[in-house]
Amino acid sequence: MTPRRTRYAAVTAVALSVLFAAGAVTVASADRDEAPPVPGTASADAGFARDMSVHHQQAVEMSFIVRDRTRDEEVRRLAYDIANTQANQRGMMLGWLDMWGLPKVQSGTAPMTWMDMPVTGDSAPKDGALMPGMATNAQLDALRKASGKEAEVLYLKLMTAHHRGGVHMAQGCVERCAVPLQRDLAQGMVDAQESEIALMADMLRKRGATA
Repeated sequence: MTPRRTRYAAVTAVALSVLFAAGAVTVASADRDEAPPVPGTASADAGFARDMSVHHQQAVEMSFIVRDRTRDEEVRRLAYDIANTQANQRGMMLGWLDMWGLPKVQSGTAPMTWMDMPVTGDSAPKDGALMPGMATNAQLDALRKASGKEAEVLYLKLMTAHHRGGVHMAQGCVERCAVPLQRDLAQGMVDAQESEIALMADMLRKRGATA
């Protein structure tokens, strides 16, 4: 290639790179213009992220407990999957709260307020069960003391109730949340946990029990 053609090719490459860069900036600017507003601290998005993070944390705790209380590979595998999935989802929700500049704990606000069904007064579950489906402290203590088949059955029963409460909350976000990514995550929770509820029903039947 002659020096003239070499210079022409170089100039052309630079021009194209500038055009591509300009196009990328334009697209990025358009994306920012179309982005939804940051949710407020009393929004469904913030309430769901806070409440479901607490709900998920207990599922992770129960799953780690049962992995130490049984050698059954089927139950241990399920517990590992639930702990892994819900720990990751919890991290995402807490990360969103950080990104939105919102507190992870809303003092003075009862759980489920964002769903217009605050858990307060006589309707509030007792003994550490902060939201529907959550296990009580006594039930967690019983799981820690159980072993073998007894631990498996108790875990499957507690996690089934936990998932049902989680599905109810996630459906509330699907209906109320404004951030598309959060709605998508909530719908994924509904689908996955309903599937796991069916799986746990089969596992309970194998052990001569029901949810």
